[in-house]
Amino acid sequence: MAKTGLTVARLIEGGAELADEIGFEQLTGAALARKFNVRLASLYSHMENLDWLKCQVALFALRQLADAAAQAIAGRAGKDALVALADAHRDYARQYPGRFAAARQPLSPELAAASAGPQLAQLSRAVLRGYALPDAEQVHAIRFLGGFFMGYVTLELSSSFAHSVPDSETSWRRSLDALHVALEQWPSAPEVL
Repeated sequence: MAKTGLTVARLIEGGAELADEIGFEQLTGAALARKFNVRLASLYSHMENLDWLKCQVALFALRQLADAAAQAIAGRAGKDALVALADAHRDYARQYPGRFAAARQPLSPELAAASAGPQLAQLSRAVLRGYALPDAEQVHAIRFLGGFFMGYVTLELSSSFAHSVPDSETSWRRSLDALHVALEQWPSAPEVL
């Protein structure tokens, strides 16, 4: 029998906490059972399997990240909105590294569509309204932003920038300046022959 008070919501939240402590890749049913001081079999009265748990932690993380990003960019436009969106991603990753990794968990098309992922894309699209990008180029720009946020933060979290000067914060700010310029001067789409 599951421990009193153990619910699906609490398991997902506990899985997210554990992902931050030990890393998302290290998240297992056995580790979660230890966290709650229950037998592994007790968890399965609340969850389907480990893949289900990892997807639920990913959905939880995407919701938190989207909420943080929405709050950050509210009332901002142009470069201010871009910096706020970027900082929201970076701050979330620093505070919740396991959850940030979980947000990259592959999801089925149905789960992805129902997740906060599309909301994150819409928030990026809202930021891009401050730039003169044609609609046809917005998907490319959204992917560009996502690639930058993910790449920089992942390298920073793995201490890749810790052994050189200037510090990572200075490079982050300079990179955001460059990102702003890149969006202002976005190249035209090539002509199809």
